[in-house]
Amino acid sequence: MTNIHQNLIAGAWTKNDVSIENRNPSDIADLVGLFAQADRNDLDRAVEAAKIAARAWRGVGLEQRQNILQNIGEELMKRSAELGELLSREEGKPLAEGKGEVYRAGQFFTYYAAETLRQLGENADSVRPGIEIDMRREPMGVVAVISPWNFPMATASWKIAPALAYGNAVIWKPANETPASAWALAEIIHRAGLPEGTFQLLMGTGKDIGHGLAGHRGVDAVTFTGSYEVGRQVAIAAAPNLTKYQLELGSKNALLVMEDADLELAVSAAVSGGYSGTGQKCTASSRLIVHEQIHDAFVEKLTGALSQMTVGHALDASTRIGPVVSARQLESNLGWIDAARKSGANVAYGGERIELAHQGYYMSPALLTGTTNDMPLNREEMFAPISAVQAVSSYEEGLEKVNDTDFGLVAGIFTSSLARATHFRRHVETGCVTINLPTAGTDYHVPFGGRKNSSSGPREQGRNAAEFYTQIKTAYIRAGNPE
Repeated sequence: MTNIHQNLIAGAWTKNDVSIENRNPSDIADLVGLFAQADRNDLDRAVEAAKIAARAWRGVGLEQRQNILQNIGEELMKRSAELGELLSREEGKPLAEGKGEVYRAGQFFTYYAAETLRQLGENADSVRPGIEIDMRREPMGVVAVISPWNFPMATASWKIAPALAYGNAVIWKPANETPASAWALAEIIHRAGLPEGTFQLLMGTGKDIGHGLAGHRGVDAVTFTGSYEVGRQVAIAAAPNLTKYQLELGSKNALLVMEDADLELAVSAAVSGGYSGTGQKCTASSRLIVHEQIHDAFVEKLTGALSQMTVGHALDASTRIGPVVSARQLESNLGWIDAARKSGANVAYGGERIELAHQGYYMSPALLTGTTNDMPLNREEMFAPISAVQAVSSYEEGLEKVNDTDFGLVAGIFTSSLARATHFRRHVETGCVTINLPTAGTDYHVPFGGRKNSSSGPREQGRNAAEFYTQIKTAYIRAGNPE
């Protein structure tokens, strides 16, 4: 009999009557575990416990708070090999990427452990004589964290760590596709010494638990990473209570490759940016906009690179591309290939389902050519190991196509021209820009977020996280004259 992994509510692992199976997308015969599903009563209990805990946690000394976060981070880094294997087993990314993600999750906690001691306020003299002004940041209170499945530990950690560092209580609703990683992270946090109810885990559906948290009157702020459409629903649910929200949503990132680019470097960036993590990342470069002078050479080299990428079981050391996360995702990806053909695009490489000895959700990485910016595959987020190439005749045309999208998370350019690189950096309509680098890959100590339909609300990561997880209080003080 497989044990059911329970939700963490008010400091205790709580039994639920309903559970779901979590199976390995590399081999669906492999049952990762059974995971409880919270209900509305659980949600209400969690919010009430969090409200009480928030008052206790904000009163904990900064050094104690720092030590708790530091210990969480160090345990994650120490156990990155073990937990990385679990992550890859349930999500499907190659083992090296799974280990790296867990280690990075630990770095978020150690970074924000240090930030607990850097929470400095400001002061000023009033325009009125004899009055001083003190401005300080205070916790929001109860923060709901709704995280995605593609980076089940890293994305959750870059939300949970700052929320705790700035003195908030956290209720975490992870994605149901990757509950094992979530439970493992929750178990580590639970043992770290937080006051009961300061951190709680509610596994369940987005419809019931995610939407319920976003619309709950007892929640002071909600941070969400996921699709544009679901993000809109989070915002709609939060609006009646004027709940503060932060949304990281879809993307349609472009990599512009000019005729003076280092071709080998550009192809390498297209591979790592578009196909690592099986293309299931918000920073993936799914639009490759290439100058016509090097278009054919670029496509030839990229096709050759893709042909050398081994598709296989996530835990196999030779695997470069693992399975996609679910049968539904695989069906969606293959549907994009069919739609691309019908719209006139050419499938230059891949895009086919792969059958291996163990049954999983495998497909070959796909490269599409002859595409235009008005095709749906260049307008909508696919979340797939699929990139589409467009040819342009000039830098100006390339920049125009890069900006011609409803999204604005990341864009990159490959060029040897400092003038072009500088102009691109200043005029591209995205929150993040890369120069001669892949679009995927960000640092944890600087802001992350996009423009247009990619983001809404304050930026994540770095010291900018304080903008979301705290609120400013301005105090006016008349001390009077000393006797």
